[in-house]
Amino acid sequence: MQTHPLVAIVTLLALLLYFFMSARVGRGRIKYGVAAPAVTGHPNFERDYRIQMNTLEWLPLFLGSLWLYAIYWNDDAVPAAIGGVWIVGRILYMTGYAREPAARGPGFGVQALAAGVLLFGALGRIVWTLVQHRS
Repeated sequence: MQTHPLVAIVTLLALLLYFFMSARVGRGRIKYGVAAPAVTGHPNFERDYRIQMNTLEWLPLFLGSLWLYAIYWNDDAVPAAIGGVWIVGRILYMTGYAREPAARGPGFGVQALAAGVLLFGALGRIVWTLVQHRS
């Protein structure tokens, strides 16, 4: 059985970050008086909501690619390190966007690059494995 404890830790850290972002939205609903199911209201609430939702939009791509990379490369450290970069990118995105929406770009770029490396690294290895098994 393959185990990937570092990738598992990165997965849990990413989910903890998402939990934190979700709590910010809940806190914002109370602080700014935005009752569910509304998603508009005070600009600070809307920023927190978009931070959470954009992260949710990226989580499937990130988590699927992270694990497929780890499994097909039979590696733990490299995908975990790249996953750590993704988390840092999401934190930069969150802090930048919360401060000023135009400041979200660098964090978005960091996390998109990390996710792309995992995605195309996994895809490349899977295709390579298929080609090798057919030869």
